[in-house]
Amino acid sequence: MANAIVVGSGIGGLGVAIRLAAKGYQVDVFEASDRLGGKLNELRMEGFRFDAGPSLFTLPGSVDELFALCGEDPRQHFHYQKLEVVCQYFYDDGTRLSAFQAPERFAAELERALGEPRANVLKFLRHSQELFELTSELFIFSSVHKLSSFMSKNALKAGMHFGKIDAFKTMDEANRKFFSKPKTVQLFNRYATYNGSNPFKAPGTLNVIPHLEHNVGGFFPRGGMYDITRVLVALAERQGVRFHASTPVRQIRTQGQRVAGVRLDDRFVPADLVVSDVDIVPTYQMLEGHSLPQQFLKQERSTSALIFYWGVNRQFPELELHNILFSNNYEREFEALFDDKKLYHDPTVYIFISAKLVPADAPEGCENWFTMINVPENVGQDWDSIIRNARLYILRKIKKALGVDLTGHIVAEDILDPRLIEKRTSSYHGSLYGPSSNSKFSAFNRHANFKSDLAGMYFTGGSVHPGGGIPLCLSSAKIVASLVDPPGRQG
Repeated sequence: MANAIVVGSGIGGLGVAIRLAAKGYQVDVFEASDRLGGKLNELRMEGFRFDAGPSLFTLPGSVDELFALCGEDPRQHFHYQKLEVVCQYFYDDGTRLSAFQAPERFAAELERALGEPRANVLKFLRHSQELFELTSELFIFSSVHKLSSFMSKNALKAGMHFGKIDAFKTMDEANRKFFSKPKTVQLFNRYATYNGSNPFKAPGTLNVIPHLEHNVGGFFPRGGMYDITRVLVALAERQGVRFHASTPVRQIRTQGQRVAGVRLDDRFVPADLVVSDVDIVPTYQMLEGHSLPQQFLKQERSTSALIFYWGVNRQFPELELHNILFSNNYEREFEALFDDKKLYHDPTVYIFISAKLVPADAPEGCENWFTMINVPENVGQDWDSIIRNARLYILRKIKKALGVDLTGHIVAEDILDPRLIEKRTSSYHGSLYGPSSNSKFSAFNRHANFKSDLAGMYFTGGSVHPGGGIPLCLSSAKIVASLVDPPGRQG
């Protein structure tokens, strides 16, 4: 049987392992950490359970599809619910609103809370859907590094309507044309952070993202986000995939113009093909005889994250599963993140409380707060000082928004910063999504899912095409599988 090796067990690695196994390969997944799942992991402490990484689940069909591919009914193994309120928003002046998933309710809420005409909101969401329909097949679900992708009907359609995709406007510029209220613009600018980018530089094409939440829907797995890792690992194992945790790959070996396998600490493992689910920079550091082209090393990196996992000994009924406490000066916050590589003194705070839907994640009467702010990539800043200041800034902002000093209610704490993100997940500079999307050409500037001058070498995950986030990483896995010949037909 032909064999394939997957380096890394993040969501992209799990997806590609399942797809290659279904294609007939014997698949081995080597994971440097003692836990499978990459960033999509969990943390348990003092009676609290936290989803450690990604917290928003969109396009659940991308997970269901893997079960169907293996001839299984996803509802026998994986359950999730649609969210009525996608997010609760808090502005610095005390304004609050609920972002209902349903477009009509969402539009009515923005009109009530912000004075934004509902017609503007509905028009924008129709535009967001049109963006998705024009661009997704080409830029999300196909390889933009294959000429054949541009010969399809989807590419022709996108080309004919190129002016509609706002590639030459920033997200902020595009949003200001749709909305009359600055608070509405800020709300929709936030979607640039879904891939670690700056709405004042990233192209308006990223306005495709709200479509996924408000036209399709935001979802949540029954047992929390880590359920996705758990069920996919189990599915992979039923397909014969072998997982090797605490087994770092030291080198990806080559022979001539073809990949040969991987070197571990104690042995060499040959392979017909290798797929890296590791950030593209450390992948090339492992790749024998090949260097990463300078164009990729010079790319601006996405933001990282500073996360406080707080066990809180009381409940807050005014909070939802997902909550945002906005900065008072969004543009200055992004200038600090990308231009100054510093922490802004009034950061936007994201609070995710899975216990709202999974009560067992916290002791009775308590909540598990995943409290996150965007921070710059790690370029050697004094992170200990940044963490101390950030904690004060966040607690101050929470007190202003909720009228409660949370300090005395925190009974358990853990912290994840860019240094640990880099160490634990091999994310270059702690960047969550690889390169930023702060360029109109960012979709083309990501590394391809294959290496044209090295047969059998492929790439998946958030640092390569089409980008970061669960749906895009699973899409990268699907693209890789589409490029791989069935066993016995390798070139």
